[in-house]
Amino acid sequence: MTDTPVISLKNIHKSFGPLEVLKGIDLTAHKGDVVALIGSSGSGKSTLLRCANLLEICQQGDIVFRGDKVRWKGEGQGRKPADPKQVIAIRSKLSMVFQQFNLWSHMSILQNVTEAPVAVLGRDKAEAEEMGRALLAKVGIGDKCDAYPAQLSGGQQQRAAIARALAMEPEAMLFDEPTSALDPELEAEVVKVIKALAVEGRTMIIVTHDMKLAADVADHVIFLHKGLIEEEGTPEEVFGNPKSERLRGFLSATTAQH
Repeated sequence: MTDTPVISLKNIHKSFGPLEVLKGIDLTAHKGDVVALIGSSGSGKSTLLRCANLLEICQQGDIVFRGDKVRWKGEGQGRKPADPKQVIAIRSKLSMVFQQFNLWSHMSILQNVTEAPVAVLGRDKAEAEEMGRALLAKVGIGDKCDAYPAQLSGGQQQRAAIARALAMEPEAMLFDEPTSALDPELEAEVVKVIKALAVEGRTMIIVTHDMKLAADVADHVIFLHKGLIEEEGTPEEVFGNPKSERLRGFLSATTAQH
């Protein structure tokens, strides 16, 4: 593939005080790629995702979005992005779906979906509402436009959060444990939506504890252990023929839980 990756992370290091969480991680996603990040709690998966869209600032390494390298000023713990406009531009094209939905409780579901396209992208309100309704229908909750988050199940709220992310017409979507706060039957609703997005050719990076989801949707799976990539490859390689002892142990522990 010679095309420019949608997102490329190179040698990403991140510490919180003396705790080194990421110790030099590389990740590349081309258009249409689905990359799954797996690993036990504390391995750095969510932190890596948050560094990718600059919710966390890494102390070392390059973040390149569509060939545009994030410009930095300062060093180490004092490092920060040099151009706030660049950060906003990147964030508006890298939509994040969080574990806890993060919907605005005082707004209807439709308002949650249309707020950013109108405020950030300058979309016409009526146009944004039309698109919002279509996206909510697409994720299977078209009848919930006027409901408020508190009136929805966790699975419905997470699907609303996915519709909200899609409303920004992102180049890539980042999912941070999108199903871990849900009961199994609600989890299935969200998994179905994520699978449909993968089939559409959406570029996605998914942090997940759900090995079946990773195996089903990802083109590339990365197993993180203590802030480093322990092993990576296709789902067939990682799940079917794990090479490292740690990955084998992790997979057998995960299977035992389900």
